[in-house]
Amino acid sequence: MTGEETTEITLTVNGERIARRVRVREHLVDFLRGELQLTGSHLGCEHGICGACSVRVDGVVVRGCLMLAVQADGAEVTTIEGLTDTGEIADLQAAFVERNALQCGFCSPGMLVTAADLLKAAKPATREEIRNFLSGNFCRCTGYHAIVDAVETTLNKRLGR
Repeated sequence: MTGEETTEITLTVNGERIARRVRVREHLVDFLRGELQLTGSHLGCEHGICGACSVRVDGVVVRGCLMLAVQADGAEVTTIEGLTDTGEIADLQAAFVERNALQCGFCSPGMLVTAADLLKAAKPATREEIRNFLSGNFCRCTGYHAIVDAVETTLNKRLGR
């Protein structure tokens, strides 16, 4: 890290307290992937458009390519790995497999993080509302039908429908 300005940050990632020196211009997703080896969040467009880099910061889904690691100082960050480890999305992941909503898998982590946010609300949603909720996440393989099917199935099961 020579020649670049750095600073120390402390944050909680997937329940673990982390303190690291980071470049002040390093994006959160680059820090997660490079420094912490949490490679589930992907770099797609690097403009915040595709959603492949989606993570939760203090409970809110954000684009990791638009947020600097230093902005997460003191925050709680949850990645797809964290959601998987806690079991929060086990049923959603199973529905993605069952409905063949994965295809190449590049968009899947961001899609799952975003869909988990919808499921957290625990209220009924139409297919159109699910599509709108996921509209900031791009998938070039599935045409979205299978993804909406998986989210709808999981939501209905969680609501006892």
